[in-house]
Amino acid sequence: MLSLGFKRASVARSLEFTRTVAQLTSIHAVPSVKTPVGRVNHSLEASNERKCLLTRPGLLGIKRGMITWFTDSGESYAATVIEIDACEVIQNKTLSTDGYWSVLLGQVDKLKNISENNLKKFEQAGVTPKHHIAEFRIRDGSGLIPVGTELRADYFAVGQQVDIKGVTKGKGFAGPMKRWGFAGLPATHGVSLAHRSHGAMGGNQTPGRVLPGKKMAGRMGGKNCTVFNNQVLYANGDEGILIVKGQIPGPNKSFVKIRDALKLYGKSLLRIKHEKEGGVVASSS
Repeated sequence: MLSLGFKRASVARSLEFTRTVAQLTSIHAVPSVKTPVGRVNHSLEASNERKCLLTRPGLLGIKRGMITWFTDSGESYAATVIEIDACEVIQNKTLSTDGYWSVLLGQVDKLKNISENNLKKFEQAGVTPKHHIAEFRIRDGSGLIPVGTELRADYFAVGQQVDIKGVTKGKGFAGPMKRWGFAGLPATHGVSLAHRSHGAMGGNQTPGRVLPGKKMAGRMGGKNCTVFNNQVLYANGDEGILIVKGQIPGPNKSFVKIRDALKLYGKSLLRIKHEKEGGVVASSS
């Protein structure tokens, strides 16, 4: 009887021991670990790092027409005259308040028909109301300019490259030959009143429809356009005249934005970071 009781007790202990091993650890015994917040690539912070920006803002000007520029050696170039009229700093946007760095500029004094929101900005900046306002994104806070500072035409140096952005001339509703340079249909051999047409637009059954993006007749001009790497030929701060080589978009008396050549002087924060670390970007350039 004793041996039987001993066997039962040993079996009970063994079962109890196996049950102890099979127990799960309490969730309260595991220390809590905070998971780091993942970075969102389409956020404003990530976009600022990828964007190619300049170290300083540009200028606002008025297109005044084209001239022929003669050099000392006798060479002649087609050049454009740009007037710089009362271009002043209205506001600075910072990373902490707006999420990015930029400088707000205004040009050409305006005496009436000013909205209340813009009037408050001008009063805070201590400048006269402006007719045209534009914003220039910059790379960091080192390019900010004190509010109320007037930027003159000699802001750019003679010989440097600049980019000029403007709105192209509006041509109205134009056909495919004028808008896209199509050759048109034949002038004879049975063509009836369709000489300047674009021809077939889509097959009968294949594809049986006009595909998106097809070049057709429509509204021409009146869009933003940027010309790159125009050379500065003349800059006079007292007279407010800036002459650049070549043509620029827009009609005469239109407003344009002038900045340093982005392809030559622009860099992104991500590129600068890789260059400091000796990454792939630095070796490729």
